[in-house]
Amino acid sequence: MIRIPEPYLVYLQHPLGLFVLFLLSSVVMIWRLQAVEGKGFEGTVLGSLIMPYCSGFANLTFAFVMARAGGNGKAVIENCIVNNVTNLTLILGLAALFAGSQSTAPKGKKQTDIYRLYRLDLLLTLVALFLFTGTLWSLGKDRTLDRYDGLVLVALFLFWQVLHVFDILKNNVRRNRSFHRSIVLDLLLIGLCAYGIYFSVDALVQWASAPGNRWVSSDYLGWLSGALMVLPNAMIAVYYAFKGRQDIVVSSQVGDSHICIPMCIGLYALFDKVQVPGFFEVGVFTILGAAAVHFLGIAVLGRLPRILGAGLLAGYATFLYLGLAQGAG
Repeated sequence: MIRIPEPYLVYLQHPLGLFVLFLLSSVVMIWRLQAVEGKGFEGTVLGSLIMPYCSGFANLTFAFVMARAGGNGKAVIENCIVNNVTNLTLILGLAALFAGSQSTAPKGKKQTDIYRLYRLDLLLTLVALFLFTGTLWSLGKDRTLDRYDGLVLVALFLFWQVLHVFDILKNNVRRNRSFHRSIVLDLLLIGLCAYGIYFSVDALVQWASAPGNRWVSSDYLGWLSGALMVLPNAMIAVYYAFKGRQDIVVSSQVGDSHICIPMCIGLYALFDKVQVPGFFEVGVFTILGAAAVHFLGIAVLGRLPRILGAGLLAGYATFLYLGLAQGAG
């Protein structure tokens, strides 16, 4: 166990210090992720296999902290649904509205072929999102998720990840390349950042759940934590939109949604029964609707036009209005 010196621990006990630690750990993690590309992980695979574990590690930590306390399944579902809806509507909608998600026309046959492969990978990732979210909706129709439901969700996610691992190995064999040895140092630093995220999330949850807290209501802990944990995803989207990498912008947000649904909810349900909250259907249908918009935009146009980006923002506002109304009810 890592021991933090006493003078620094005082600062980290303050919510603002914890928030800074959370953001700093996320930024450093994303920085090393950028270095991982080109060391055996590339393009859409990087966005759908590696980045979600880092941007979504906070959600996994939140599910673990809630499971440790017990009886907090409602907050876990709220956290995951709010995170997914925000990724797919607010972040990607803003990216499309400001032309950050629009891809430039590739030049040359090789670039055109790579672009087509990225499009197919993105479409497959969106198909997985339909499968995962639809499965969650089907399992949650009885308003309860038990251990067997959690086992189904986790098994689906693990199978999806195994497919990606074999895809990476297959591509590396084709190109006669191997993983760079320095990737071990990158992964160690990423692991240290992961501990920083765990420490900050755990302490922030304890602070927010403390009796008599005048700043945060524990009734909205799932909503607030879900919004907070979107920040690493937003950083990824801004960075790669600036780099002109539409494939990573989209796949990182969709891949992070895979971490929340089914992984986080499934893991919690393995240890504690989950009572589905009132706004569950609103969130699920918003996720499915946003995924359909992205799928059609990428399949037909190869990008998401600005008018659809504006529609996604309107969908996010509608979700907040209906979700908060039903969640409070």
